[in-house]
Amino acid sequence: MRVLQVTTRYPPHTGGVEAHVAELAEGLVDRGHEVTVLTADARTADAPRRQRREGVRVVRHRGVAPGGAFHVAPGIVQSVRASDADVVHAHNYHSLPLFFAAVGDESGPNAPFVATPHYHGGSASGFRDRLLSLYRPLGGWALREADSVIAVSDWERGELERDFGVDARVIPNGLDVARFSEAAAAERDRPYLLSVGRLEEYKGVQHAIRALADLPDYDLVVAGSGDYGEELRRVAREAGVEERVDFLGYVADEELPGLYAGAAAFVTLSGFEAYGMTVAEALAAGTPCVVREAGALVDWTRREDVVGVAETDGGHVADAVRRAVALDAPSEPLPTWDGVVSEVESVYESLV
Repeated sequence: MRVLQVTTRYPPHTGGVEAHVAELAEGLVDRGHEVTVLTADARTADAPRRQRREGVRVVRHRGVAPGGAFHVAPGIVQSVRASDADVVHAHNYHSLPLFFAAVGDESGPNAPFVATPHYHGGSASGFRDRLLSLYRPLGGWALREADSVIAVSDWERGELERDFGVDARVIPNGLDVARFSEAAAAERDRPYLLSVGRLEEYKGVQHAIRALADLPDYDLVVAGSGDYGEELRRVAREAGVEERVDFLGYVADEELPGLYAGAAAFVTLSGFEAYGMTVAEALAAGTPCVVREAGALVDWTRREDVVGVAETDGGHVADAVRRAVALDAPSEPLPTWDGVVSEVESVYESLV
């Protein structure tokens, strides 16, 4: 099959959607399919406008991103329209490339159209929420035009049904389980809790920092960078735990498995997630998790190796950590990328 993937950004950019699309594209190439990825990141990617990465043909379009969101790149419409794809698969409702893909497919190859929205409803930014409100008629139209919609969690499937009347099929994100399960644990002087992700307010790292006051036996290691970093350092100073919070900044992919494996527990208290990939990575490394009961993170609380918290004050988070560190992980198998590619391939074949 000739498969056209449309997304906002693609490696070398990093992120959950970026990793999802790359794993899917490369997995399809390994199975003999011809895969092209169209992106809207030509201005920001440290990569050629046209290239092949791991057998995947990547074509990057120039665009603008008001408030760092939406990535308006109308050139995607023409690229889709001019393609000879057997199936068009667009990702990320929260950015315009999915809408442009729907428009291009409608007026071009009219191939089966698949959408994976990675939908999480709102955002942590009032400005982005206003833009999302304006975009909703367009984004909703694009989802309803899809021949198949794929959600990455049961929670997301419910949100899509509620907000757009769309019946989605659930295919979760996959994971290279062996990469994490075989990792050698990082060694540190004291037991530590781990947080991984962009440093933004909605990610909730500040709640984990405040909980340290009730967890004197643990440090907190924070892997990630972002504009909220200085505020998190201020929170640590005010809570009197500055000496027990280690901000690592950006951590290379090859170092993450060891950090997960060495942690007593992984803590993520984000308010907006469509899946929670870092939870899967931690569990694969044998580390139990504490998650906020918000967004798709609630789905993880069904497992015996994950403790959920509805309240994010320090006391509740600390209690959850004390429960989590006594658990064994993983308590049940985790989805693999090979399985995900097989399921998506079956969706394509049913439509083509």
